[in-house]
Amino acid sequence: MTVPPPEPGVSRAQAAVTVVVGAAVMGALVGALWAWLAPPIHGVVALTRSGERITASLGSESDHWFTSAFMFVGMLGVVAVVGAVLSWQWRAHRGPVMAAALTVGGVAAAAVAAGVGASLARLRYGTVDVAGAPVSEESRVHYVVEAPAVFFGHSPLQIAATVLLPAAVAALVYLLAVTATVRDDLGAWPPVEYPLPTTGRIGTGADAPPAAPSAPWP
Repeated sequence: MTVPPPEPGVSRAQAAVTVVVGAAVMGALVGALWAWLAPPIHGVVALTRSGERITASLGSESDHWFTSAFMFVGMLGVVAVVGAVLSWQWRAHRGPVMAAALTVGGVAAAAVAAGVGASLARLRYGTVDVAGAPVSEESRVHYVVEAPAVFFGHSPLQIAATVLLPAAVAALVYLLAVTATVRDDLGAWPPVEYPLPTTGRIGTGADAPPAAPSAPWP
């Protein structure tokens, strides 16, 4: 005999808010961890023969622009997968509301992580003041360290793609769990029990065909 899930102690709206807030908190932690791990970019501010100031990266340091952004996206992807799996374990609240909360939470996590990560990286490495760099005719090169990049670029499309990626990953993982569930109610609360099929005639219970067994509670 299967046992349905117990009645939840919180409402579905409270559960959704909990998921969104939890995702935002995880985003803050991801941003702080990224600011600590992401590699900075070493470069120079140089004075050309014409008197113009230019900036350039040293050697292969320019690759760190891509490495730091890719690291940021990868960390958000891990948070999205773990968050979707943990939300699915909250069996009583499975359904479209939780899926929507995961989507909003993914966007919130990415936005908070980007803000915290960029702010901490800026505090750690500062900004490059090209106009105030101490270069002159006698010393034409000044070495600088630039903060890593959160996004792959500055265009609105690149920023939007990074912010929406964890939401898409979380929704996809949750959808895979839904499609693998045999019960139409996903095992959520309240449980849905389907009536026995009718025979269209009056008789005893022994005359009715046996009902198909309901799917067990996951």
